[in-house]
Amino acid sequence: MTQYGTIPTSSSPEAGSSSKEYIIRAKGKIKEGLGNLRPWSIMFNFRSLSLPPNLAEALKRLRTNIGFFRMNYSIIVLIIMFFSLLWNPISMIVFIVMMAAWLFLYFLRDEPLVIYGHLIDDLVVLCVLGILTIVFLLLTKVTLNVVVSLVIGVVFVAVHGVIRKTDDLFLDEESTGLMTPAAAAS
Repeated sequence: MTQYGTIPTSSSPEAGSSSKEYIIRAKGKIKEGLGNLRPWSIMFNFRSLSLPPNLAEALKRLRTNIGFFRMNYSIIVLIIMFFSLLWNPISMIVFIVMMAAWLFLYFLRDEPLVIYGHLIDDLVVLCVLGILTIVFLLLTKVTLNVVVSLVIGVVFVAVHGVIRKTDDLFLDEESTGLMTPAAAAS
């Protein structure tokens, strides 16, 4: 006797196990999607904080730290923006919709983004999502909140990027977008 076309009920043992499997797969996908997220303990290692000796070193640290902690920095800026919008319900709805776009297009994506056969770099996705988030929030007439939260976020990223030493970070060229002259020549 076949049972094609029957709908399983919740009393069947397979229904409970399939929902558990779905939850386990979702957790795995979230952990895998956040693979570029660096541990917060490394980011906020107070022994690795010091003022740079000169401007060239400060710019080098900033560039390296932005490449290394890109995902962490974007999360911090989004959290700051979220807190600035708590008292504007329309803006909060727009922000939640854009946060869903961030999750699916940047944070939880496990394959490279390809549009019309062209591979889109993560930095481009980050910039486009950032610009769209700002534009849509500005359209909800919370210009001052958005500008202030972005300034606070950028100042935080810049200060952390400059004072966080980079000698204990293990960088690979692909994750930072930085290439050595020897690697660029080959």
